[in-house]
Amino acid sequence: MSERLRVVIAEDNYLVREGTRRLLEDSGEVEVLASVSTAEELLEVVDGLRPDVVLTDIRMPPGHHLEGIQAAHAIRQRHPGTGVVVLSQHSDAAYALQLFRNGTEGLGYLLKSRVGELDELLYALREVAAGRSVIDAGVVERLVDYRARQAESPLRLLSEREVDVLREMAEGKSNGAIAEALHLSESSVEKYVNTIFSKLGLSEERSVSRRVTAVLAFLHDANGATTA
Repeated sequence: MSERLRVVIAEDNYLVREGTRRLLEDSGEVEVLASVSTAEELLEVVDGLRPDVVLTDIRMPPGHHLEGIQAAHAIRQRHPGTGVVVLSQHSDAAYALQLFRNGTEGLGYLLKSRVGELDELLYALREVAAGRSVIDAGVVERLVDYRARQAESPLRLLSEREVDVLREMAEGKSNGAIAEALHLSESSVEKYVNTIFSKLGLSEERSVSRRVTAVLAFLHDANGATTA
């Protein structure tokens, strides 16, 4: 995306909010349209400004519970062209699954520790702005490891390399991005992906976001994810 991303930030901690705003603006790739402290203000601002992306904390006033996730769902429903990245202090996979319960397109879930990693944060913003999805590697790791420990898990059928590809796929990466990350050819990645879907009993999906949804559905145990 050649033009600067138009971003709205929602974070109730003033220092974190302003620090994030300065970090993004200093990159030269982002125009911060507004920064707010509550979910109510966020929805009002998004309705008026129609940003490319929203970067929101998961917990905000008044309840400090899941206001960021609730706002993300509302924004995606009202403004499908606006992507949302939710920031959380928790690697608890249940929060991510709550965010992605209706699908993954245009949504991202990152740990707050990533805010200081500008390249990763900008990557996430660009991806959701393009309608794709991003999931923090730490959360994916917990999901994969938890599912693999189950005695009857089909993950036990996967090779070590196939598990590596699965992790990258669950983070929302395309075959090309997976190939680059794992130093493989794109054709090799495509073969691994097909094998993974076959072994896990999932239908082969061409859309990255639909593929992520399918993988997350598989990784999510029926009794819920573990907590941090």
